[in-house]
Amino acid sequence: MAGKKISGIKVHLGVDTLGLPHSIHVTTAEVGDRTGALKMLGTYAPKLARVVKVLGDGGYSGEHFATAVMTLLNAEVEIVKRNDLHTFVVFPKRWLVERSLGWLAHFRRLWKNCERKLYNVHQMLVLAFISLLLRRY
Repeated sequence: MAGKKISGIKVHLGVDTLGLPHSIHVTTAEVGDRTGALKMLGTYAPKLARVVKVLGDGGYSGEHFATAVMTLLNAEVEIVKRNDLHTFVVFPKRWLVERSLGWLAHFRRLWKNCERKLYNVHQMLVLAFISLLLRRY
């Protein structure tokens, strides 16, 4: 009975300070955070040429990741870590991606994981962000 029976997905999302997406990359759940993020940054590198700093949580720490980001985008990596796990504190800058993922939670087709192909999940994410942008602006 070992092993997960349901395949999962992982969404790697690059947003600006307003929470608007600039890069979306969908992988299977077995792909690590750093590997998926580097693949996303490599894919969208021409569009992210003006990025100066990449913010991430503790899953993106490490010298190899920082060096790879410097090579791809010529940007530095800033890791925002939790200090105390028992208190609720809104960390500056860390909530930007969490807010965008929270917006996506309103779309049933995304939180139910109905899609079988990663390409379809990616397109549903794009449509969800388009819908959000049309409602807000």
